[in-house]
Amino acid sequence: MKIAYITGGSAGMICGTCMHDNTLASSLMERGHEVSLLPTYTQLRLDEESVATDKIFFGAINVYLQQKAGFFRRFRLFDKLLDSRSVLGLISKLGVSSTSAEDLGSLTLSMMQGENGFQARELDKLVDFLEEIIRPEVVHLSFTLFAGFAKRIKERLGVPVVCSLQGEDLFYDDLIEPYRRQTLEELAARMDDIDLFTSHSRYYADLMSERYGVPRDRTVITKLGIRTEGFRDASERTSNALHIGYLARQCPEKGLHLLVDAFRLAAEDVPELRLHVAGYQGGKDKSFIEEQHQKIDQAGLGHRVLWRGAIDRTEKLRFLADLDLFSVPAVYHEPKGLYVAEALASGVPVLLPNHGAFPEWIEQTGGGRLVESDSAEALAEEMKALARDAEARRELARQGRRIIHGEFHHEAMADEMEGIYEGVLTSVSDVGSGKLAESAA
Repeated sequence: MKIAYITGGSAGMICGTCMHDNTLASSLMERGHEVSLLPTYTQLRLDEESVATDKIFFGAINVYLQQKAGFFRRFRLFDKLLDSRSVLGLISKLGVSSTSAEDLGSLTLSMMQGENGFQARELDKLVDFLEEIIRPEVVHLSFTLFAGFAKRIKERLGVPVVCSLQGEDLFYDDLIEPYRRQTLEELAARMDDIDLFTSHSRYYADLMSERYGVPRDRTVITKLGIRTEGFRDASERTSNALHIGYLARQCPEKGLHLLVDAFRLAAEDVPELRLHVAGYQGGKDKSFIEEQHQKIDQAGLGHRVLWRGAIDRTEKLRFLADLDLFSVPAVYHEPKGLYVAEALASGVPVLLPNHGAFPEWIEQTGGGRLVESDSAEALAEEMKALARDAEARRELARQGRRIIHGEFHHEAMADEMEGIYEGVLTSVSDVGSGKLAESAA
């Protein structure tokens, strides 16, 4: 099967969506499929080997300039330079993004307008490449922000289009008016251009249906798989210290401040408790991160906390293997939670807020406990309870690790997606009527 998978670059950030897309693409390749993982905007930043093409579509600088000036929409004079890996690599390193909320809103709307937007020439370059070089049998879009691509793809290639749902609600909700309303109206008008949607949680499929009109009868729930090789078993770890870890982007949305506050509360009663923090540090979150350091220092707990930034895969495996508990008490409602699978794969029980995709993780794996959301006090109490109960920690760890290694590995994910693609190819009419979605749910 020939599959074109269109994903988004993350401007230097290690992104869970990029990691998932790369793992899925490489796993399908291992099964003998011809998969082209096509990055947009910038290169992907991953902690595993990338299988993405060298060619980048909708280069971030070109997209922005075409939004701002008709000259860049009409002429390709600077395209090769502006889309070069060296220039886009610099953008990734600097974490450069749109300069204003108005710019971001107008650009998002234009991209959603696809063949009618200011970036129509970029869309044609992508479709030309698909038609002349790849000739895919199915095209997979990484999220609904790319919905504007589907109509032109189907007109030119005549192939089914699948679209993932992977956290775009935060992006839509951050848009200012009138761009938010106009973008969502355009999204609604383009729903029929997509044959099937996929989501990694029932929660997120329901949310995208209720809030943005994504057809629930054309949405299937799919496994979130990871490459489990290399994850060491921390469940039998012996140490006088008890480590609780956080591995995610260090930002308010992921709830790092709640974990810091909970640690400060629990540390008073559990002297052996230690906190290990790692993850990408964005420039806009600098003051927030500094504030968390200050809170720890003011509590006199600096010697009991390890602070790290982004880490590679080898460092990640070592980091997780040195933990006894894991928590990312996200404030926003997480649509998938790749880091949950990674912690459980390492035999580390998880403490998670009772919302988003987290209850489904606990339901499916039995590898942790849910706590009241947005409450440092509730998190601290559960932290103390598990700190005092080594046998409960080991049981949660064993159960979670067994389920992840048995059911949520990359091969299971690829096998499931292979079946979905085959179903779309053999019976697009069934997809439209909801029959495939019902059978795959």
